Amino acid sequence: MASLISKAALLAAACSSVLQVVSAAPASGSLPVVDLGYERQQASYFNDTGNFYNFSNIRYAAPPVGDLRFRAPQSPKRNRGTVQTGTPDRICAQANPAWLLIATQFIPEYLTGQTVFNESSFNTSSGSGGLPPVDPRTTEDCLFLDVVVPKTIFNNAGQGSGAPVLVWIYGGGYTAGSKAGSGNPAGLIKRSTNKMATGVIYVSLNYRLGAFGFSSGPTLQADGDANAGLLDQRFALEWVQKHIAKFGGDPSRVTVFGESAGGGSIMHQITAYGGNNGPVPFSQAVPQSPGFIPLVSNQQQEQVLNDFLELANVSTVEEARDLSFAQLVIANTIQVGLAPYGNFIYGPTVDGDFAPATPGESLLHGNFAKDVKVMVGHNAQENNTAFKQQIQTTVPTLRAWPAVTKYIMNTLYPAVFDGSQAQGYTDQIGRAAALISEFIFTCNTFYLDKAYSNETYAYFFTVPPALHGQDVAYTYYNGPNPENVQNPKIAIALQEYITSFAMDGNPNEAGVPHFPLYGDDATVQILNITGVSQGMDPVANERCNWWQKTLYV
Repeated sequence: MASLISKAALLAAACSSVLQVVSAAPASGSLPVVDLGYERQQASYFNDTGNFYNFSNIRYAAPPVGDLRFRAPQSPKRNRGTVQTGTPDRICAQANPAWLLIATQFIPEYLTGQTVFNESSFNTSSGSGGLPPVDPRTTEDCLFLDVVVPKTIFNNAGQGSGAPVLVWIYGGGYTAGSKAGSGNPAGLIKRSTNKMATGVIYVSLNYRLGAFGFSSGPTLQADGDANAGLLDQRFALEWVQKHIAKFGGDPSRVTVFGESAGGGSIMHQITAYGGNNGPVPFSQAVPQSPGFIPLVSNQQQEQVLNDFLELANVSTVEEARDLSFAQLVIANTIQVGLAPYGNFIYGPTVDGDFAPATPGESLLHGNFAKDVKVMVGHNAQENNTAFKQQIQTTVPTLRAWPAVTKYIMNTLYPAVFDGSQAQGYTDQIGRAAALISEFIFTCNTFYLDKAYSNETYAYFFTVPPALHGQDVAYTYYNGPNPENVQNPKIAIALQEYITSFAMDGNPNEAGVPHFPLYGDDATVQILNITGVSQGMDPVANERCNWWQKTLYV
């Protein structure tokens, strides 16, 4: 670890020079201005083709810097002297594990039979021959959101009840991503306005990531807030409740949607405070492949915090608050970069407050917001990695429970490779993929379906290779994109389902195949390369029921 600290110190000067924010062209004086009370925000541009305004980079919280690091977000200060034009663009500090470079090549090749790997392929740790470049938009003052609103809706603000709202929470392993990084919402706006209606308002938000947003444990919570990134999301959703009517939106018709870490975040928002903190700031939710590695152990949380502080060459959280942003970025980048295969180091933790238990456990015991309508989605190939070592790396608490590890290996996912087991695995890699897929991703959708008495809608994305995250390109489809969207009709159908659900609480719309309720038969809408059909949800199984009980701690 000491060598990493030395490397961090050597790289600090180099990295600090790129931690600057890039400015964009100023907005036109003819664009409309919205008075938010604490500041005035002008639209950044008008899209003539889509007939919508984009209000970019609206501050929703105070800069989380200095003493506000590792704490819940605070209200922005009053700043009415200058009209805000949405420049410069901003993203929060990012970090990615080095193993992602391996996975990007390995997973598609493995699924298509081009490459054969064994367990030894994953028993290597990546050194750091130099840190990746820092995006020039990166800034610690990153708590901003975008609002995209059709002109017709905006012009009718204050008249009638307002339009429905879609709020996007991005994925990226809780260590990377940004409000505009998933795609352009023009396709979603277009689908919504094709329904003999004025359409929907689209909102996307930044939230703190990695050590900045998900440091946790008793030491931090003695003088800070765990799950700051989730608290950022909540603060932004409350901002929508307060201000979206000024753009023509209806705060009582907010649908939050997101993929992977975004979907996992939504599960945490649904189960926040055990359902005991009043109504949630949204009425509907579309978690897509909701994913997170449950971090329930205080010891594990403390170790992650201590490793971060050591990389930053300090001993306490208070000292970390006094460091430069660049120093913390370097520590975060190195720590996440050296994550074991399949792990991101950071993510939501059980903190006894915002997250009193894992979402699955909260849903099992009825501790969640029960007045939310839900539509969920998961993909056929959510993950791929190796086995016993992977189990105890992903769930460190299992090291103390050998009998539980044995049950997982021998009963839930036995070494039987004839295709008869979970997801039809035929080798060790497929076996590991089945376990990690269900534990981290797909079982989460089943928990939600059951919690809401199967009165939900669920889709199963199987367009080959149906990798985790592949449906994001379909969600944000805007025209021919053969590299990422093999069947545009499926993309348009998915957009129709999402926007119809946002507008009416029901994904069904004329012109697309009927989407049935999940129901007692666990029916999912299957989105395949050949078309749309229905079938039984493959994660409606006893393995998921076992995982939900959280018997691994």
